[in-house]
Amino acid sequence: MDLEGARPCLPTLTSLRFFAALHVFGFHLVAFRILTAGSVFYKVASIGYVGVGLFFVLSGFILVYTHGERDVRAGEFWRARFPRLYLAYAFSLLVTLPWFLYAVLYTHRLSVPWAVAHLKLAMFLRIILLHAWVPPAALVCNAVSWSLSVEAFFYLLFPYLLKRFARASSARLILFGVLFWCVSLAVTTGYTGLNPDGLSRINSDAGAFWLTVVKFNPLVRLPEFLIGMAYGFHYLRVRANPKLAAPPVLGGLLGFGVVVSFSASIPYPVLHTSILAPAFAAIIYGLALQPGLPATLTLRPMVLLGDASYSFYLLHYFLLTVCYFTPRLGFRRWGASGVLLCLVLISGVSFLVYLFLEKPARVKLRGQRKPAVIRHAQACSAGETVV
Repeated sequence: MDLEGARPCLPTLTSLRFFAALHVFGFHLVAFRILTAGSVFYKVASIGYVGVGLFFVLSGFILVYTHGERDVRAGEFWRARFPRLYLAYAFSLLVTLPWFLYAVLYTHRLSVPWAVAHLKLAMFLRIILLHAWVPPAALVCNAVSWSLSVEAFFYLLFPYLLKRFARASSARLILFGVLFWCVSLAVTTGYTGLNPDGLSRINSDAGAFWLTVVKFNPLVRLPEFLIGMAYGFHYLRVRANPKLAAPPVLGGLLGFGVVVSFSASIPYPVLHTSILAPAFAAIIYGLALQPGLPATLTLRPMVLLGDASYSFYLLHYFLLTVCYFTPRLGFRRWGASGVLLCLVLISGVSFLVYLFLEKPARVKLRGQRKPAVIRHAQACSAGETVV
């Protein structure tokens, strides 16, 4: 693997990861009815599930930034990436499993009844990261883990996709990004028009079979990752002036704001899975140029929050559930102060997991590699994303 001339880290994108995780956290506040329609942030938080789409686009972009235009061997890539993906995931599985089993065996409080009848299969699929491929199993146990199943599929394909993207010109890469978005839109609008589940209302509360496929299946989510890859290669080829960073960032934020404003009028599958991918790609591309304006994103505390965002994402749903369903905590009566306290608690736990589990494991993995690989990983680790 040719790793000479390692690329510098991108702290702005590391910090962006925290905001993506925070957006997903906001959606779960809405799902638990902690944030109501009268709340200040309700409109934005109500579509917080799109934060996962930002992770997918960012993942494609950063993997290309880290490995693009280099000789990447599939086996070496997988050995480097999958342990990092799986370690924190395994920890979250151990933490959430007792709560899940208690809910299944004693309280029967489950949003996915299929898991009761197929408990062993559901857990096996989760352990081997294949649960997103089986619609009834996608949200079993820690619901947010479906995206790790999707990301594992991306990692599996990445070494082969990298070689094909590397042959494309800058103009063709832009075209690829547009085509991938059109494919994603075709799937989601096609589902909306055909409504194969026969739903009277297609929304986030519907757990129908084909809607679950559109939302969580790795093949359906693949275009978002490919968009990130396409514009990641374009970034490497062009390397525009940082002074030109503002238009894509502002344009992406404007697109996001428009979608938030009209979210009630946009079909749910389109909103959930496809519509915001170009806006996310524009924001990522602009921030990667290291503009001078969002200096807050380069501050060490923000970068640390970004580093801990993987653990935050994996654990927040479980910890939020514990806070919500433990009457003695009185969480539901605390209002905004309770939400803030819960956010601080989850952030603190996530940072500890990052500091004492993720980071030491990453250092140990680096120690097992060749010196060139170590230099390259250290240069780019702050910008990597695993969800």
